[in-house]
Amino acid sequence: MATILLESEINSDIKTCFDLSRNITILKESLKRTNETPIAGKTSGLIEKGEWISWEANHFGVAQHLTTKIVAFDRPNYFVNEMVLGVFKSYRHEHIFEEINGITLMTHRFIFESPYGILGKLVDWLFLKRYITKLLKSRIKTLKFIAESESADDYTSPYLAI
Repeated sequence: MATILLESEINSDIKTCFDLSRNITILKESLKRTNETPIAGKTSGLIEKGEWISWEANHFGVAQHLTTKIVAFDRPNYFVNEMVLGVFKSYRHEHIFEEINGITLMTHRFIFESPYGILGKLVDWLFLKRYITKLLKSRIKTLKFIAESESADDYTSPYLAI
């Protein structure tokens, strides 16, 4: 299994960062270069424990589908989504939040395994880990920008229908 660990400091409160991280509209915006589109399940607003979402995307020139479900949830400290259906052998994305003196430390722990045994491990090592890291950094950059802006509240309402 491969693990990606990314930490970011965000000049915003923990609840705002937590809610922005589970906002489907923001996730879609942060991944627009891969044309990721929510196609089933929770497709807008704030995702909650037990809810799932299916995405259609274009990675490496191939249309792909991925379904994940929120399997752990403790607002505003963490939530975890795991793959239910998709191209990986396994996939777990942990979102962890800690507030220190008004600044939120956001940690992403992304653990994945490709299928196909040793060939899959080679693909992970050669380029997939770097590719996923780049996607996560793009997401973090978008989230940080919004969280530190004056319009963050526009994206965190639980009644959001954006």
